[in-house]
Amino acid sequence: MSAEVKPQYITDENGKKISVILPVEVYENMISELEDAEDVKLYDKVKSLNEPSDSFDDYIKGRSSK
Repeated sequence: MSAEVKPQYITDENGKKISVILPVEVYENMISELEDAEDVKLYDKVKSLNEPSDSFDDYIKGRSSK
């Protein structure tokens, strides 16, 4: 991703910005970062419950045996 993003804006008849145009690579990177942040937030929430859990590897092994 480039160091400097230069978005283009779409404005309404009053000049108010209503939409933005970004390069696809920038958009995809933003979506990926948001998904990662959501995963971390969910992980932190689950860990705060202090409930017993299986490791990811054990979970996968259990699913494979079904």
